[in-house]
Amino acid sequence: MTVVSSPGGPGPAPAGAPHVLDNPALASLTGPHAHFAERRGRVLRYPVDVSPWVGLPGEPDAGDWADLAALAGPGNVVPLPGFRGEIPEGWEITFRLEGVQFVDDGLAAAPDAEAVRLGPADVPEMLDLVARTEPGPFLPRTVELGTYLGIRREGALIAMAGERLHPPGWTEISAVCTDPAFRGEGLATRLILAVAHGIRERGETPFLHTGAANTGAIRLYESLGFRLRRHTVFLEARVPERLPDDRAAVPAAQA
Repeated sequence: MTVVSSPGGPGPAPAGAPHVLDNPALASLTGPHAHFAERRGRVLRYPVDVSPWVGLPGEPDAGDWADLAALAGPGNVVPLPGFRGEIPEGWEITFRLEGVQFVDDGLAAAPDAEAVRLGPADVPEMLDLVARTEPGPFLPRTVELGTYLGIRREGALIAMAGERLHPPGWTEISAVCTDPAFRGEGLATRLILAVAHGIRERGETPFLHTGAANTGAIRLYESLGFRLRRHTVFLEARVPERLPDDRAAVPAAQA
């Protein structure tokens, strides 16, 4: 695997050391997004109305799986992004999608005069746009994760993009979507570059994920100046109905 650094951005990790982008959810929840974290042992997650992502150690042991089960609750489905190991007996894989991770390697990032900052008051429209375009998980409080920009026409929200995971030195661009009636106008490109501009202004480096089979999105990202960093996997699994005990999620500050 080749680690690519962008101009002025974080460099590669030392040889043999894990990179923060190898486990970006855990790096986010132990870093800039620590104030969101609900923790049990070494396992962390976002509040369920913020993001479904969880931070699982790279090589989880039996105690980590028990803690994840306690955080999620019996019978619930949890994402296991990037995990390629064996899941414990009693867990059921419910979804698997091969994915790719791209990093900024020369984006022509720039602000956009038509883009407006979106906030909590815009969430109903954002949820409606996401429901119609399916760019990936977006929940009632996802807007709290970072900057979200949108483009409106005649008052209606027709396109948006924003920030999700936030490992130290990096910010993920996510929720890129456009109303089908306005596709082909380059709105997604403009918003990606505008969000990337804000990330760069903070001295951080943009990155993003997509499905490995999403060739249209991959061509777009490569044309903009993103470069493939690694292949990954988006995995979801169902927690067993019976948990080892009645442990519950607690805020990281109290764990």
